Amino acid sequence: MKLMTDTISSEIGEILIVAHRRAMVAVDFAGYGERLKRSLRARYGEVELKHSKDPNGYASKIRAYFAGDIDALDEIDVDIGGTPFQAKVWNELRRVRAGTTATYGEIAERVGNPKAVRAVGSTNGRNPLTLVVPCHRIIGANGTLTGYAQGLDKKRWLLAHEGAVLG
Repeated sequence: MKLMTDTISSEIGEILIVAHRRAMVAVDFAGYGERLKRSLRARYGEVELKHSKDPNGYASKIRAYFAGDIDALDEIDVDIGGTPFQAKVWNELRRVRAGTTATYGEIAERVGNPKAVRAVGSTNGRNPLTLVVPCHRIIGANGTLTGYAQGLDKKRWLLAHEGAVLG
C-alpha cells in the first residue's frame, strides 16, 4: 500500500503525518517513527511511504491547530483501524472537545463497559493518530495527568494550548 507522508514543525516538536487518498492513518511526534512504522505494518502489511506536501490538506489543518484554531483537527477524516473495542474507544476520544478533558473511567462508561478502565488506558496508549484522536485529553480519575506516550510535558502543553482547566 502506498501512503503519503509529511512533517510539520510545531512548538513541541516535529510531527509526522501519514495518509492515504481518503483519510489520515497515523500521526506521531518525531522520535517515535519506529512505533509508527510498526503500527502501519500491523494494519496494512508492507507499506511504501512517499513524501507529499500537505496530503489531503491535513498538514494545513494541524498547522491551524497550533496557530490557535483548536477545532481544526475535528475536520480531519481518519482511518483508525484496530479491534472493534479499540475503534469504539478511539471514536469516543474524538468526541472529547478541545478545552475539555475526560477520565479513563468516563470513556469506559461511554463505550458501554464501565469496568474496562485499564483496557481503555491500554487502547489510549496504542492510539495511532495522536492529536487528531485526542488521547491527551484523557486524565486520571483524580484529575491528574497520567500516561501519554509522547511525555507528560507535551500532554500538559497541549491541554494548556486548548485552554483546558486542570484541578
